[in-house]
Amino acid sequence: MRKDSGTPRIDFLTREYPPTIYGGAGVHAEELSKALAERIDVTVRAFDGPRLAVDIPQIPAEDPAGSLRVVGYDVPEDFADDNTATKTFAVDLQMADDVDGDLVHAHTWYTCLAGRLAQQLHDVPLVVTAHSIEPQRPWKRDQLGGGYELSMWAEREAFEHADRIIAVSDVMRRGILEAYPAVDPERVVVIHNGITISDFTTPDDDDPGWDVFDRHDIDRDMPTVLYVGRMSRQKGLPYLLAALRSVSSGVQVVLCGAAPDAPEAARDVRESIKLLQKERGNVVWIDEVPPTDELNALEHGCDVFVAPSLYEPLAVGVLEAMACGLPVVATQVGSIPEIVVDGETGFVVPIGQRLDGSCEPADADTFVTDLATAINRMVENPARAEAMGIAGYQRARDHFSWERIADQTIQVYEEVIAEHRGL
Repeated sequence: MRKDSGTPRIDFLTREYPPTIYGGAGVHAEELSKALAERIDVTVRAFDGPRLAVDIPQIPAEDPAGSLRVVGYDVPEDFADDNTATKTFAVDLQMADDVDGDLVHAHTWYTCLAGRLAQQLHDVPLVVTAHSIEPQRPWKRDQLGGGYELSMWAEREAFEHADRIIAVSDVMRRGILEAYPAVDPERVVVIHNGITISDFTTPDDDDPGWDVFDRHDIDRDMPTVLYVGRMSRQKGLPYLLAALRSVSSGVQVVLCGAAPDAPEAARDVRESIKLLQKERGNVVWIDEVPPTDELNALEHGCDVFVAPSLYEPLAVGVLEAMACGLPVVATQVGSIPEIVVDGETGFVVPIGQRLDGSCEPADADTFVTDLATAINRMVENPARAEAMGIAGYQRARDHFSWERIADQTIQVYEEVIAEHRGL
């Protein structure tokens, strides 16, 4: 800690950081680092090369007690054509060597090796946030090949030696302890994800974000269901497409899909969407996650948000929808039941997953039917849906603010640093 104020200096390691964000872990890294930097000194070390000043998130406080510095790393040229895991480790080695804070905080398997090496190299405590865990994502083997074994090794090494592991949900904590029995349960704490409520206020009538409706021919007068997520089986999109066949064609569906885990997954999803458009109509496909202003307009202009995930340790998209006042239909997996109150802020759909680790539903037909039923219940009772949206906003505001999560995280930092120093 700095001698003048006792403010800890933290090295914050992440794969994703503005302007490169493609998932919930990246949103978490950006928002938490900003909230922390209002209070303590934070150096973010991220992939994808140096950042321009315009790409670095600004600290909102006028006179913050802390600071934010961002350092970016490229994959060394000699590793450019290597396996994803090998390229990741090449970046991790650079990060680990540069760490200069009182504590290192690693996010996702991509920086687990960097965190573990820094812990040993610089004799600093290690905190790891588990946004997901590799043993619960066997489909990653298709993406990483043999690198999947390396990603699991790096994660296990970091988890088993971390001074603290922050799980983003209760179910994630249980998953960690099941997958890594050598981890001391006393070292695993739960701090949920957060939301910046002020980022999700209703756009003004002249806000350019509303143009997304005209550009994609979205009818603002029709009841509309919104999906936002990756084109992957993890997000349950194939099951949602099947369920939509049993949802009235008088209900408009807007599907926003980001980059897939594998090209063949994108191909299959696109073909399914084309078939659904032909069969029922009123399906709008946006082949990306729209920019923030457009996504905010969509979430304020649609009527129901649906999250059919098979695996969801973060559920940031669900929180963002709730912050916009959208009622939610979501699956009973991961952190979702800790966020969505069934019957109060939305409907939570049981999935009955298989026990083979695939996360697929044991009875796909029943799951698809139940998902369709929940969507129909929501759109058929607009007054109840509106009340659920209001309750969801209040829950997001009161329980999931980044300020609250930053305070909890700093408490973990202070405890770990004190233990490391024998205080």
